[in-house]
Amino acid sequence: MSNAIRVIFPYRYEDTWVFDDDKVGLVQEPFICGIPEIIDNLVADIPNAHRGFKLLFSDNPFPGYQLKLVWVREEYGGNWYRWEVQNMEGWLCPALFKYFIETPKILYGKVEKLSRY
Repeated sequence: MSNAIRVIFPYRYEDTWVFDDDKVGLVQEPFICGIPEIIDNLVADIPNAHRGFKLLFSDNPFPGYQLKLVWVREEYGGNWYRWEVQNMEGWLCPALFKYFIETPKILYGKVEKLSRY
């Protein structure tokens, strides 16, 4: 059984939000197409977020989640999601399937500052 809540540690590299996850073979995997703007919104109150922050995510709600992304459509092997509260959309690339077997219809997320910053 895999974890119900997953965690990654995004950071800014060359003006792009990216993350590394050795467990699934990703290095400087970029967020694109609307997701950077969603991240900017989520981390607005986290000092030094550009140096790194914690992103918890799941396809099930969990206490304290701040983000609920609803699936909109598939495109180019990835999936578009909508953050209805902020009227924003973003595309998550096929790297999503490193964490989920099937396309989640809803994704929940929470950002936290890292203790070292």
